[in-house]
Amino acid sequence: MELNRFWRGGGTFQCQQVSTQQQVCGYGWGTVLCRNFHLPSYTYYSGTLIKWNPAVKTAADREDLWKALLDDRIDVIATDHAPHTMKEKSGNYLNAPSGGPMVQHALPAMMQKVYDGTISIEKVVEKMCHNPAILFKMEERGFLREGFHADLVLVEPNRPWSVTKDNILYKSGWSPFEGTHFKSKVTHTFVGGHLAFKEGDFDDSKLGERLIFNRD
Repeated sequence: MELNRFWRGGGTFQCQQVSTQQQVCGYGWGTVLCRNFHLPSYTYYSGTLIKWNPAVKTAADREDLWKALLDDRIDVIATDHAPHTMKEKSGNYLNAPSGGPMVQHALPAMMQKVYDGTISIEKVVEKMCHNPAILFKMEERGFLREGFHADLVLVEPNRPWSVTKDNILYKSGWSPFEGTHFKSKVTHTFVGGHLAFKEGDFDDSKLGERLIFNRD
């Protein structure tokens, strides 16, 4: 009742880290984490390595999240990148931090769903680039437009590879996607027009600029 009144009054709210069907609603806007689309409840990792907050749920929840994403009840795909080290994650379950590294493999993982016909590449761009800029009211971000910051990635669509410890770029040194085979690969990353990443090599001679939000 209170939510309906809030919505009719022109209010908006964000439901972050949606992980179950019950959390999906038709009000405001929601964010789902990439891992909830790809990681089963139990991977070859066990114990503290699969400790996430919120936890990875069931296959039925994953199916419902896909439906909500595709019919636009969920607006944003995020990574919730939490690069805890193996040492940090190997302690007592109750004391070990939640989360894991995700940002390197989020786009290749979503591209797998493009290949199998689950989602279009246009929808991936909308959920991972356009909508975050729109909903957070970021100035000159999220689109390929004249005068906007040139924050870009180049993806080679037919370049198969497998995730191994040797090609993990996280300083934490591990990934829940280890052993996963991807069909596409990110080869270049531009930050503000600067080539910051190319074929595994980084150039941090020019750093990114702070985001500006238009929230008047």
